[in-house]
Formats: sequence, structure tokens, C-alpha cells
Amino acid sequence: MAKKNSNIPETSSSSALVPILVQSTAMIDDEELAIPVEAPIVSSYNDRIRPLLDAIDKLRHLKVMQEGIQLPTIVVVGDQSSGKSSVLESLAGISLPRGQGICTRVPLIMRLQHHIDPLPELQLEFLGRTLQTDETHISDAINQATDDIAGSGKGISHTPLTLVVKKNGVPDLTMVDLPGITRVPVHGQPDDIYEQISAIITEYIKPEESIILNVLSATVDFPTCESIRMSQRVDKTGLRTLAVVTKVDKAPEGLLDKVMADDVNIGLGYVCVRNRIGDESYDEARKEEANLFETHPLLSKIDKSIVGIPVLAQKLVRIQATIIAKCLPEIVRKINDKLSANISELNRMPHNLTSVPEAMSALMQIIGSSVESLRKVLLRGEFEEYPDDKHMHCTARLSEMLNQCARELQKSSEDNYKDNFLMEEIRVLEETRGIGLPNFLPRAAFLMILQKKVNEISGAPVEFVSKVWEYIEKVVVAVLKRHSEHYPQLESSTRRAAQNLIAKRKDMSADRVAEIIEMEKIIDYTCDPEYLTVWGKLMASKNLFLDVMNNYSRSTLITIDGFGEVEVGHLKSFPNIRDQAFDIKMRIAAYWKIVLKRLVDSMALNLQFSVKNLVNKDMETEIVNELMGPQGGGLERLLEESPSVAIKRERLNKSLKLLKDSKEVVAKFFALVVLLAKMPEIPYHSDGKLFCGINVMFVFGSVLLAYNALQSNGKYYALVDDIVLSISAGGFASRLDSDALLKMI
Repeated sequence: MAKKNSNIPETSSSSALVPILVQSTAMIDDEELAIPVEAPIVSSYNDRIRPLLDAIDKLRHLKVMQEGIQLPTIVVVGDQSSGKSSVLESLAGISLPRGQGICTRVPLIMRLQHHIDPLPELQLEFLGRTLQTDETHISDAINQATDDIAGSGKGISHTPLTLVVKKNGVPDLTMVDLPGITRVPVHGQPDDIYEQISAIITEYIKPEESIILNVLSATVDFPTCESIRMSQRVDKTGLRTLAVVTKVDKAPEGLLDKVMADDVNIGLGYVCVRNRIGDESYDEARKEEANLFETHPLLSKIDKSIVGIPVLAQKLVRIQATIIAKCLPEIVRKINDKLSANISELNRMPHNLTSVPEAMSALMQIIGSSVESLRKVLLRGEFEEYPDDKHMHCTARLSEMLNQCARELQKSSEDNYKDNFLMEEIRVLEETRGIGLPNFLPRAAFLMILQKKVNEISGAPVEFVSKVWEYIEKVVVAVLKRHSEHYPQLESSTRRAAQNLIAKRKDMSADRVAEIIEMEKIIDYTCDPEYLTVWGKLMASKNLFLDVMNNYSRSTLITIDGFGEVEVGHLKSFPNIRDQAFDIKMRIAAYWKIVLKRLVDSMALNLQFSVKNLVNKDMETEIVNELMGPQGGGLERLLEESPSVAIKRERLNKSLKLLKDSKEVVAKFFALVVLLAKMPEIPYHSDGKLFCGINVMFVFGSVLLAYNALQSNGKYYALVDDIVLSISAGGFASRLDSDALLKMI
């Protein structure tokens, strides 16, 4: 006999489930065990595996995978004409659609369930419909359902079709059969048929929870199979892949070497099968298969632990039970996490308003909270609501803008005095002189120079006002949007109200600044003593200036307080007017400091005053007037939930129902597990050989670990306490409390 496949786990008290095969004898751990001929493909421990599979099938039916929660799945893939459908037929004992080209055009979820009734029950579930059928018409029914889903042509679809088979003798399995891989489209198929099929297959086999059942034809080289390449891309180690070799009777030469060499890294091992041929019944096919592997000169050399449909069923049930038990605790955790997240998100959504008083209350709450936030960021400099958003630290940003404006005003008013010192003043004095005493300064000259300097900087204050109110508008709109985000139907009204109000305030500020600038042009007055102080300091340089003007031997480059080094040699040509020019220059310089400071102070005061009125007086009134106006729609708008919010609320409610139903499914399963665990006896075979008793309990025991995730459901969680397992198997008895069992897992 050939060497036993190393990928087949041995049976022990800590091993995975070991089913009873439909054979007269089977070798397990070098012991020949008697098995009743009338037993189904997998033994009666189906009854104990069924709760596990039912829980996953119910979760799949609820479409919990739409919530991003992956379920353990056996995914059947294979190249076109690899015999994939025949393998599934042998497992299910029914006829599936056959023909040339792609027979499976949609994902076919096959739920197989052994039951006692000799009459099979078959039904199809698709597009929200359930269709009862029978073995005679199942193939036609699948074809019709496929046409309803994917169209009557040869195209494929991602939408699944579920086939439920309840039949005596079938293994308890759930598998997903995917379209066979083909590279060349035939007539009627889209040009990108390969890409479409690849996308569907990748979607199903990529999750770590998926077990890949790769169907290979013995007539081809395994490394050339496209299905192998696809599975290797997502399962590089092969630990999730089980290979089924079909058509062994057509290419027996070298098959033993191919499966034992394992050139394509199949971690879960190989199973070689002979599918039903022609009009053979399924019982006849199994007998022919057993006879083939017993008598064929080449195939008989293959280890019996890796041949036959019954062995395939055994492996699949064992792998399925193991992966479900492994994944179930994580599934429960994800369900609870997703449920909590959705509940929190739903609670953050606005209350669905149903009356005008509720709408008025909501409106007042929005306005009140918005105004308070604006007071914090615009007036008090409190930004705990926006700790990381510097744009919303408004008092600091406004101060920066004001300081920047002051610097720009100072810079723009500086004249070029190095080379043309006093020449502008001399020009103005000459143009404004009249008939009168020569030692009097004409006021007209002072005002003319002052007006020119004011005109030079008049654009900066207007630009500052525009910049400041644009910034304030962004802040106000952002705050209003934040506080009315649950009522998007209000957003347009609050935005319009804010924009209208700020536009008014902006115009008022611009008018005020323009008025201040105009006053500075025509009125020369200050009571600030700094004017005389600065003027006195500046005039202290006049004696030096006069000395240089009257002494031709001295250098004409002098230092004047407030101006630095200046060239004055050119002024010797203006002996009658240079003294007045010097005097008026110093007066203008001293007064200009007062003008700039007064202008910046006035803008700051006006800004603060306008913002306070905006927040404390105008905002609430403007929003209410806008909402009640002809374009506002009134409070009734609040009663109309926006489409986006309504869609989101509906989505969350559907998700919550799905997750709650899923949680209930898992909770009921755990309750059943606990009840099974309390049963005093575990059935074992009549000859005294234990096939699965203790192992079943270890699989069920492992899922008890997930109970910690169900603390919120007390009626099931409480059952975990003080569990006592009484396990009897061939004289072996043990009592384990729940803590001891969990430690052993």
C-alpha cells in the first residue's frame, strides 16, 4: 500500500472530527474498523455538526457578509470541463446542469443536509424568492433561476443562487460553486469573460476564512491549471487548499506520483475520485468507484485514505467543522463591534422631527449652540471645540491680520528721503505760497502733503476689511454647518442668513473705514501729547541742519533723528524756503505716527464692535427671518428629512436588524452547544470503537471561547457557568468544568 498522505490528520482524543465512511472497512491509525454499509456518506454525527453549519448558513442567509464580516466558506473552483459539476453531483446525489461552455454562470451556494425522511426536499433561493423543486426538475430549475439572475445569454453575474438539498445520506456541507475558468470567450459571451470570472473567484477565495476546493482533471498537468494559479495567488502556503482529482480512470498513469509529489503545494492534500458515468445511479457509481480503486493495477496503489467520494465528504465535513469552530469567536466579536458602532452612529443622527414645536425646539437649539460656539472662537479666544484646527483659532488669526495691516501701512507710507530729502515739501510750499508774511507756514501745504500720504495708504484698510470679513464668513458658515449637520435641510437657510448678515456688516465696516480715511484727509487734529513730544525730538536736529546749510566746508551727509543719514547738499540752492520745508517735514512725520495709530485703532475697535453685534444681536434674528422668509420654507422644512439622512438612517436600521438577528442566531447556537455539552452520553459505534465522541466535544468546546463576546445577552451567557461534561467512551470517563475545558482548548 502507498504511503499515507501526510496531510490527513490522525485520529486521537484531541484530533478534529473523524466521520464514518460508506465502505465495508476503513483503515484509521492502522486499525481496521467495521462500518455499516447502510450508513450515509458521513456518519450520524451530522446531527452534532448541523448546529455549527446551521448557524453559519443562517448568517449567510441574513447576508451578514454585507457588513464586512467574512464567513467560513468552502469555495469550489476549477477550470472549465475539469469535472467540477460531477463532483458536486456525487456529494449531493442530484443532477446539476450540464452542457458545452460555462454551465455555472452565477455563484451557486449549495447547502447539503442529511435528514431521516427518505423523500428529498430541494429548494432554490434567489432574488428574494423561494422555489420548491424535485430531483427530476432541479437542473431545469437551476437553469431558469440562472437566466433570471444573469440573463438568458451566456453572461455571468455576481448575484448568488442558493440550492438547499435535504436528503438522506448526504454530508452536512455548505459549498459555493463558482463558474469554471475559461480564457477564450465563445459566441454570446463578453470579450472580458476571463476577467469577470477571475474577479468573482478572487472575491470568494481571497478571505482567510475561505477553504478552496480545487477540482483538477487527471488528464492535465496540475501546474498548468489556471485554478491552481488563482488559488496560489491568495493562498501561497496552500494551507487553505484541498485538491480533488477527477477523471482518474482516463489518465491513471503517473497519477500516484503527481499526488504524492505535490508540485503545486496543496496543503490540505488530495482526494482522487471517479465520477458517475452515463446513466449510473449514485449507488452504482460509488460501487464502481470502490471497485476501481481496489482492482485497477495503477489506481489500487493509491492510499485508500485519499480516494473516493466518501473520503472527500469526510475531509470536507471535518475541515468545515474545524474552520467554523475556529472562526466563530471572531465572527461574534465582529458582529458585536459592528453592532456597537452602528448604534453609536445612529444615536449621533438627528431625531426625526414630527411636529412644529419639535422643529422650533431643534431650531432654537441649533441657533443657541452655534452662537455660543461663535462667542468662544470669535470673542473669547476659546478653541476647545477645534483644538487642532488653527484656522478656527479666530482671535489669534484676527490679531495676526491686524498686525500685518499695521506693518503694511507703515511700509507703504515711507518715502524716498535719501536722495530727495525735503524736495516734496519745497515743491508743495512753492505751489501754495501767497501774498503774506514769509515766516508763516501755510496750512494748505500741510494738508496737501497729508492728503497725498493718506491717499497712498487708503487701499490697505479697505483690503484689510474685505480680508477680515471673508475670514469671518468662513468661520461662521463652518460653525453653523457643524451645529446643523444633522439637519441638512437647514444648511442652505443658515448659510444664506450668515452670508447676508456678513455682507451687511462688511459694507458697514467698509463705509466706516472709508469715512475715517476721509476725515484724516481734511482734518488735522490730535490731542495726543505724543505729537508734540515726537515733533520736539525731530526739531532738535534743525540746528545741525542750519549749520551745514550755512557752512560750505562741512559734509552735507548728516544724521537726523527719525530719518537716519540723509544728503542735504542739494538744499543749499533753496535758501528762502528750506527752513520752512524742514519744519513742515518734521510736523508731518510727528503727526503721521498719530494718523497710522489712530487708523489701526479705529479699525480694531470697529471690527470688535461689529463682530460682537454680529454674534450677540444679529445672528439669531437673521437666521429666523431667513427661515421664515419666502425662500426659507418655514419650520416645516425641518420636518422633511433630507434624502441623504433618510437613506443613511434606513441603511443603519437595516444593518442593526441584520446584526441583531445575526447575534441572536449565534447566541441560540451557543445555548444549544451548552445543552449538548450537558448530555450524559456521547454516541459511539456499536463495536465499541470511538469514532468522534470526544473529538466532537472538543470542537464544540472551542466555540465556547466565543461566549465571552455575548455578555450582553445574559440569558445565553449564564448557561456557561458551572457546565459539567460527562463523557463516556469505551470505559473512559471524565468530568470537566467549563474553566478546565477552556484551558485545554
